[in-house]
Amino acid sequence: MATITQRESEQVERANAAGRTPVVFIHGLWLLAGSWDRWAAVFEEAGYAALTPGWPDDPETVEQARANPDALAGKGVVEVADRFAEVIGGLTRKPAVVGHSFGGLIAQILAGRGLSAATVAIDPAPFKGVLPLPLAAIRTTLPVLRNPANRRRAVTLSFEQFRYGWANALGEAEARRIYDEFHVAAPGKPIFQAAVANFNPSSETKADTGNPERGPLLITTGGEDHAVPAAMSKAAYGKQRRNPGVTEHVEIPGRDHSLTIDDRWREVADTALAFVKRFA
Repeated sequence: MATITQRESEQVERANAAGRTPVVFIHGLWLLAGSWDRWAAVFEEAGYAALTPGWPDDPETVEQARANPDALAGKGVVEVADRFAEVIGGLTRKPAVVGHSFGGLIAQILAGRGLSAATVAIDPAPFKGVLPLPLAAIRTTLPVLRNPANRRRAVTLSFEQFRYGWANALGEAEARRIYDEFHVAAPGKPIFQAAVANFNPSSETKADTGNPERGPLLITTGGEDHAVPAAMSKAAYGKQRRNPGVTEHVEIPGRDHSLTIDDRWREVADTALAFVKRFA
């Protein structure tokens, strides 16, 4: 596990020693692994062994990420998926996998590789073949896509951009608080990969939705999400439901893309936990 950090190696060792079912959490763009800390505590209390790996070269803290945003640049979807597959490869038991946004896409890619006992994809970024492209999603990605050079860069959202794409269903005070607490720069590359996926035969955002080893899958969507509007999540569900495994979709009314970190995060965490409990 040469590319895995000491913290992540310790989490793998602890999960293996505990003998409990592991749950691997995958964050998306503009967040770090620490955004899952509250979720990890809930799953640990429920009897699981929680692991919160980062993307390649992720700083450990928000302060470090803001001090060196270039460290976050240049990471693509397959590179990130392979890193999480490496973490899973060190586990002695097949884990459940929970991912948000691009983490939800990566969770589905890993499930398509047969690496997950149960998968929860929360407001997942679209995989190749998901066709709806609502105007709100286009507007949310414009801060990245408007400049082709951003493919190689890390991009920080202004508060106004974050408020539109992530926190449009929140009051300004709560939106500002979670922006200040959680927001960091993110690599532009995955957004460019997703934007051209349906025109690229070798797209990195492919997910094997037909693999019978995919396992149970829950896709959730916030009813007010601008970054991944419900039409996109429902389209992903429409393709995934052809799999012989259990496939479910839940729309959570009144929630936006920040639903894993806002003040009502526990509602979403409990939804994910209930699904994992049924199958892992």
